Amino acid sequence: MAEETVVVEQQQPPPVAEPAAEPALVLNPNFTRGYGTGRRKEAVARVYLLPGSGKFTVNGRTAEDFFPREALRFVINQPLNTTKTSHLFDVKVTVRGGGPMGQAGAVRLGVARALLEYNIEFRKALKKAGFLTRDAR
Repeated sequence: MAEETVVVEQQQPPPVAEPAAEPALVLNPNFTRGYGTGRRKEAVARVYLLPGSGKFTVNGRTAEDFFPREALRFVINQPLNTTKTSHLFDVKVTVRGGGPMGQAGAVRLGVARALLEYNIEFRKALKKAGFLTRDAR
């Protein structure tokens, strides 16, 4: 009886996925303002995006004053953080109707739509994150 040699093939580790390409931050010299309307539940937000330094006002008050909960401030800043443009714009919002969570969702959609007027290449990243889809629940 001859002994059989068992050859075990080593499996190669799966290839490491390359990180998703970040949106190209192309400064648009012709950009004066962007506008986006956001809706969530009964809330409607009108969002104006202006070149600036990162100031965020909601109904004439600071975002910290209007949305005292940290979770709501996180929601309204998500599109700016995704595109890494929070330091480039001043955001002015008029929001009415609904409750705080609905208003924050409406502001998020409005900010995302206004960002598209600045740079259409942000669409892929914003769509993948779900910020361009209206939540009609």
